[in-house]
Amino acid sequence: MNFPLVRFFCTLLLFSIFSLSGFAQREGHVSGMVYDSLAGVPLPGVSVKVEGGGTASTNLEGKFEIPVNKAGRYKVHCMMVGYKPLTVQIDSGDFKDIFMYESITQFESVVISAGKFEQKMEELTVSVEILKPDLIEQKNTNNMESVIDQVPGISMMEGQCNIRGGSGFSYGAGSRVLLLVDELPMLSADAGDVKWNFLPVENISQVEVIKGASSALYGSSALNGVINVRTAYPTPVPKTELSFSSGFYNDPLRDTLNWWGKNNPVFSHFNFFHSRQLGQLDLVVAGQLFSDEGFRMLEKEQRYRGNANLRWRSKKVKGLSYGINFNRMVTEGGLFILWQNADSAYIPQNYEVQIYSNTRTSLDPFLTYYTDKDARHSLRGRFYQTQNENNTSQSSLADLYYGEYQFQKRLKKDLTLTAGFTAVFSEVNSDSMYKHHTSNNYSLYAQADKKWKRFVFSLGIRGEFFRVDTAQTEFHIPAGQDTITLPVNPVARMGVSYKAAEHTFLRGSFGQGYRFPSVAEKFVSTTANSLKTFPNPGLQPEHGWSAEIGVKQGIKIKKWAGYLDVAGFWTEYRDMMEFNMDYYIPESITNPTLTDYINYFGAKSVNVGHTRITGAEVTLTGTGKLWKDLHMTVLGGYTYINPVNLNNDSAYTATFSDSGSSKLKYRWEHVAKLDVQLEWKKYSLGFSLRYNSFMKNIDRRFEDRLLYDVIPALELYILPGLKQYREEHKKGDLVMDIRAGWEMSKTVKMNVVINNVFNREYMSRPGDMMPPRNSSLQLLVRF
Repeated sequence: MNFPLVRFFCTLLLFSIFSLSGFAQREGHVSGMVYDSLAGVPLPGVSVKVEGGGTASTNLEGKFEIPVNKAGRYKVHCMMVGYKPLTVQIDSGDFKDIFMYESITQFESVVISAGKFEQKMEELTVSVEILKPDLIEQKNTNNMESVIDQVPGISMMEGQCNIRGGSGFSYGAGSRVLLLVDELPMLSADAGDVKWNFLPVENISQVEVIKGASSALYGSSALNGVINVRTAYPTPVPKTELSFSSGFYNDPLRDTLNWWGKNNPVFSHFNFFHSRQLGQLDLVVAGQLFSDEGFRMLEKEQRYRGNANLRWRSKKVKGLSYGINFNRMVTEGGLFILWQNADSAYIPQNYEVQIYSNTRTSLDPFLTYYTDKDARHSLRGRFYQTQNENNTSQSSLADLYYGEYQFQKRLKKDLTLTAGFTAVFSEVNSDSMYKHHTSNNYSLYAQADKKWKRFVFSLGIRGEFFRVDTAQTEFHIPAGQDTITLPVNPVARMGVSYKAAEHTFLRGSFGQGYRFPSVAEKFVSTTANSLKTFPNPGLQPEHGWSAEIGVKQGIKIKKWAGYLDVAGFWTEYRDMMEFNMDYYIPESITNPTLTDYINYFGAKSVNVGHTRITGAEVTLTGTGKLWKDLHMTVLGGYTYINPVNLNNDSAYTATFSDSGSSKLKYRWEHVAKLDVQLEWKKYSLGFSLRYNSFMKNIDRRFEDRLLYDVIPALELYILPGLKQYREEHKKGDLVMDIRAGWEMSKTVKMNVVINNVFNREYMSRPGDMMPPRNSSLQLLVRF
């Protein structure tokens, strides 16, 4: 553990606490803080009026303070576009927490934290999608991956997320999309990957997807975008939810895929959630139990997860709150990578699976203080431990320590300044897979957001230092015939939005990105189903930039409101990291034998050079009443990408399944998504559609003979039957899910969910056949 970092963090924490002591409340004022009732976050810009007295607007931190002439109890009216008007009573000299409820009939209601502070969605300078917890409930999901996959512009490949084609397939190592939980990174210290089942689906207030390079605000791994999962805090009314669900996998259309006979595999899960306010204490406890017999032979899974959020809102020090969040999950199961053949896609090659047991734990202390002068001080930390055990003697233990101090100030004339410092230390221990490695990451960042007339301007910059063992950040600056090398890599972003009409907004943005390779990408050495992965200690960081122009048009049809958004984007990478299938025979072997070619064949993360991804995207989101009691919510979009390789490297393109094409591997050029939810009185009906075009380029050696360039006649395949299967499925994949619900009473609701209604065969990555039709029944109890 990095003890200087811990001492720095603790000193900063104690200094902040002691500097706040002795703060006294003022008499002759009515004051308070206004929150969103669901998310529990402060609401800036709320209009507050004291009956018979003055008015004010809440500041950046959601606070207000209005002078009154004499002591007594006053009626205070709160109003904000997109929220239901609220009247509360406050005694002079008291400080009151107020919770406002969102009005779902107005599209102005959504505020998010793309700039690390609350903003209206239409004022953002970047593309952002919002997911509410209703969709998670309606789809009866036990894993956030299936919900994220419904977001326009996002593609999931065996747990790996990419936005607008920014990533290919990386075998679970490294990520260009940064996952945040309550604005804190949730990437593991070893693989730098995302485990979607670790996210607390039972306690989510909102999911925000920021598209495009976001390294200036969020650092390394935000090269392709950010997904921020915000958990909920209690409202004044205690809340308890229980969810019971069970289902089964239907038989595949092809009998050759059915390995289970008449004993269809079943799955079930139980979620619980409870939140309440106990005086000044906000308390949330939740958890999940999950069991799945698996549609793939021997790939069973069981997991247990529990989480808790605690926050104390101080009375003695107005504006001060602190607490800790906790999450722990234990998972056991089996996993395989390669199928037996195309007709036995749900059976592992040679009946070999990896039996694993994983434990993940996160512990997040935090302290937030809002001053009287429109300023906020925030201290946050995270301890994230990943422990992996398996039957292949490749266990690992990875610890990550994260600390961040952030200062935010709202100045006059709608100028918001945000600045901060982050420090990360991680340690990875593994006998054979990774061995022992340590890393450090330090960064400074600042951003200014300014509203001026119809414009919103945003400008941010970040300096980042990264080190893994002895390899560290190097930023080269040409200086005549010499080169100056700095240990800090700077990145910047800028953006502007313009209100062209009442509900029409134009935007443009440019952002740089920088990503240091994860421990797994540099040092992993493993074998799974006879497929080897080799280390590359010399792997270099990748750089890139992303630009976008777009227009967001508000739409209103009676009481239904939403947005139509059109965007064009351009992304480029330098020294792009990508796993490549090839021979990696050591230079010391000058005359390789057949055995050498077989032993040294596998995947390795390499720098493939210069790449470009351009495209366009159209999205439609909205909610509200269409007619009388008929309510409709829509989330949909279409994304086109043109991902190309700009290198003149014939050795690299020779590894493509279509070596005559410049298209990057593992991308879908056309992706379309649509989710519609209809609600009428006590009944609901919904459906989801997902379409991916044919994946033109993959690793050639997944399709062709393993040794096609050594012994062409040798019939040896990594994935037998894949080439023929892909030839027969060139029209792309269209998958549909449906759901229906019945609100049996105010406290009980029943949902029926059928996924993959037409029982389509489709793959996420080569050799990973997705589930056949599966049906489940869910019972929700709220009280």
